[in-house]
This record gives sequence, C-alpha cells and structure tokens, in this order.
Amino acid sequence: METSFIKEFERTIRENWERKALTDYKGETYYYKDVARRIEKIHLIFDRCGVEKGDKIALVGKNSSNWAITFIATVSYGAVIVPILHEFKIDNIQHIINHSEAKVVFAGDSYIDQFDEKEMPQLNAIVNLSDFSIVFDAFNKEIEHLTSKVNELYSEKYPNGLRASDISYEAEESAESLCLLNYTSGTTGFSKGVMLPYRSLMANYLFAKDVLNIEKGEKVVSLLPLAHAYGAAFEFIYEFLEGVEIVFLTKNLSPKIILDAFADVKPRIILLVPLILEKIYKKEILPKISTPTMKALLAVPGLRSIIYKAINKKITDLFGGNFIEVIIGGAALNPEVDAFLKKIGFRYTVGYGMTECGPIIAYAPFDDTRIASCGKIVKRLQLKIDSVDPYNVPGEIMVKGENVMLGYYKNEEATDAVIEQDGWMHTGDLAVVDREGFIYIKGRSKNMILGPSGQNIYPEEIENKLNNLPFVSESLVVESNSRLVALVFPDVDAAKSQGINEEELHSHFEKKRHEINKQLPAFCQISALKLRDEEFEKTPKKSIKRFLYQVEA
Repeated sequence: METSFIKEFERTIRENWERKALTDYKGETYYYKDVARRIEKIHLIFDRCGVEKGDKIALVGKNSSNWAITFIATVSYGAVIVPILHEFKIDNIQHIINHSEAKVVFAGDSYIDQFDEKEMPQLNAIVNLSDFSIVFDAFNKEIEHLTSKVNELYSEKYPNGLRASDISYEAEESAESLCLLNYTSGTTGFSKGVMLPYRSLMANYLFAKDVLNIEKGEKVVSLLPLAHAYGAAFEFIYEFLEGVEIVFLTKNLSPKIILDAFADVKPRIILLVPLILEKIYKKEILPKISTPTMKALLAVPGLRSIIYKAINKKITDLFGGNFIEVIIGGAALNPEVDAFLKKIGFRYTVGYGMTECGPIIAYAPFDDTRIASCGKIVKRLQLKIDSVDPYNVPGEIMVKGENVMLGYYKNEEATDAVIEQDGWMHTGDLAVVDREGFIYIKGRSKNMILGPSGQNIYPEEIENKLNNLPFVSESLVVESNSRLVALVFPDVDAAKSQGINEEELHSHFEKKRHEINKQLPAFCQISALKLRDEEFEKTPKKSIKRFLYQVEA
C-alpha cells in the first residue's frame, strides 16, 4: 500500500482536531477531538472485553455519528469490522454475528431488545450503540461495572486530558490483512462474507481523493446505508480522512427529509441510487414536458435551451445547489432519464462497483462520460471483457488489482468460483467496451437482482421459503418494474387432497405471500404472486432456465 490505512485515521484526527467531523441531522455535532476521545474509551472497552487484534467486531444500526465512531475505533484498534445491514431480520443478524465469530457487537436499542444471548455463545459483550453502555457481558466479574468505570480509566490514562499529540494508533496492518467483513446476505446457507483487506479500503480512498477534490470544512449528507460498501467508502471514509463534515440522516428516510437536508446542508458531493432521480423525473418533470404546449415550445431551438436551463436549475436547487456532481451507483439508471439529464446539462455521473471491490470498479466525471456508460476502469484495477470481440459482443467483466477482495469468509468453494488463480475476478456482469475505454453493461450472468435502492437480492433465498410451503411444486422469483414477482407452479393434486380446489388456491397463496413477507427485509418482499399452469422449462441438470421467465411477470 502507498501508506497505512490505520495511520490515515491518526493523521486526519491530528490535522483536523478543531474541525467539525460528524453531525446527526437536527442533533449533536462531534468535532474531530470529540471523536478521538470516544475512540479512546471504546479502545478501553475492547481491552477489558478481551478483544485482540484481528478479532471481529459486529456493528448493526442506522447511520449515525456513533456508528461512524465505532467503525473508526475498531479499525484503529486493529480489529475487523463487521457492518450488518440494519434492514436484516433479527435471526439473520444473529446468524451473521455467529458466522463471523464476532467477539463484541455494537447495536441500536431495537436490536438489543430482540437479541438472544444464548444463541450467540461466542460473544464477550453487547454494547448499546446509542450511549456505548455495556448491556451484556460474558465475564461478569471482569467487566461487570465497566460502563461506569470507563471514564475513570480514561482519566487515569490521560490525567491532563487527551491532546492531538497523544493520538497514536499502534496497530500495524499488512496490505493483505483482513480489515472489513461485509455480508451481502443474512440468510443461513446464503451468507457470503466479503473479506476486504486494508489495500482494498485504501485503494477506494485514494480513488476518491484523486477524483472528488472536496476541501476541508465542506459538508456532505450521508443517506446511503453505511453497512453497504458504497455508502461507507464515499459518504464516510473518504470524507472523514479529508477533514469534511459528514451529516448523517439518522431517522427513517423520506423524500421530504432528504430534500430538507440537502437544502440545509448544501452538500458538496451527493451519492444517490437511481430511484431518487427517477422519481423526480417521473413526478416533477415528465408531466410538465409532456403537455402539448410544452412539446411545442421544446420544438423551438432557442426556447428549448432556455427551458432546459430552467429545469436543470430546479433539479440542482432541489439538491442544495452546491454540489460538484451527483454520483449514481448501486443499479443502472433508466435510459430515458439518463438521456434527458444529459440533455439538460445536469451535473451527474453513473459509476459501477460491487462489494467485492470495496466497491469501485468504474467511474468517469460528469463532464467526461457517455450516455448508458458506467465510466472507465479506475486506477489500481485492470479490466478484461471475456469476449471474442469485447467492442461488439458482450462478455463478462473481469477485474484484477488492489480493490479486489480476499475472498468469501469460510467459503473456499464460492471464492474459487469467482477468483482465478492468477487474480482475475469474475463480476458476473456482462458488458462491452468502446475504443476509449468506456464500459457499457448489458446484463447479468448470475441470478442476483439489484434492488431499486442498490440492495443485493438473492432470489434463491425467497424461492426456498416458497418451495417449503405446502402445495408448491416449484417457484421462481423475478424482477418486474423494480418489484419482485413470485411465479409458482402449484401442486394441484396435493391441494385437492386437503380440500382446496383450484379456485381457492390463489387466495391461499396470497395469505402465504403476506406471511413470507413478514420474514423478509422490506427490499426483498414479494409484491405479487402468479400461478402457472405448467412447470418451468429446465436445463439437462434440471435447473430452471431463468432467462426464459424474466419477462413473464
């Protein structure tokens, strides 16, 4: 690595001691010196809880200053952070805690109330994320009163108070050591813990430092889940290391809260998933430009440029008006919206990445990009399109370099399936590339569905639940208009034997659909269920030919 990732946190805290660092929107602000003090206290908790360098620390909760502080405290201690998506159900969260072998978990109130410590026997402690109080410990006598003693221990260690010159994180990392363990799914049997080494996180930071150019003291709004690599890398890590104030939206997000925050904060860089821009286009712009009068006005070249400029200003003002550019990631942008935003000169770009690269793979700035492209391969990565003619025939995107993960935790088979012995990683995405190096994604070669807000949805997880239901012969979950639709081939004979005729089957399965949705995160829920008259067509290996049914919904 070009420098130590851990030492970068030490550097930024020393340099920005008196600057604002983290703010909970409409709540408390922490300066870098405040963050440093909290980190030292968390390190004391780690010491007393028996945490050693390389141990796993799980972290589950909504975006907040305390979430960020816990992340930094873990990394600077030399432990491995395990961020868990707060939308997962409690049994999924406990499964990840166990699978990762976490020694300590930091969690918000709502999760703590649901935890069953007996189901997580390897845990040394559970810490409340809201106030860093210990709510469970496995040692009783050793750390029984640690919460009340932390301030006393801190005062003993720093009798004259903590100063910038005291900051020294002694943990040493190697480029290939594990730093972050990110789970793309919480369900037993589907858990893939992506192992990101220090070099991957450093490469993503250096990428952002090279291209974003935010200055000290400027602000950003953090609204993407920090448990996602996308949000963590570019709405938190980069900004903290650059002396930028991060404003966290800590409550349930709504369009009003998001736009109010943009207006108040006036962020310098904005990260979005496509859904937000697509909604603005569909609700605010499309109805106005589709009227006969507006169509006539847009046909006049001089008037067209004036109208486009006014629309551009309106959208720009909605996002605070101060941004360098809006970066879209997590899923592809609707082509119609993409073309329109380019036409009016809106400052945005579409990037491409995946958790396995921590996440960045491709990017181009707003003034040097192409419609329908996700940019060019970034520095510190190599690109290969696995095609006989990568300029015209789609092939799988393969990448190699510093961003690429170590593999999947405790899953050598899955690792070997995506990473070649020479280091090339299969992304599962199909693309072509032009002569200038711009990448154009054409589809996916694996089953994962990208949700409208960038979540990874694994249809097999949902299908397993469906297939376990009485009267289901087989099922398939597909995406239709950003919704999940379940296609079910029912066992009619079995239903009849239980007194359920074909007319009653639909209402029976509708009831079951609601029951299954209660077990799933919001982004994985089934919007509709359709019954089929015949079984699905299969390959010689008896796998359903998924590609035949993507348009059926």
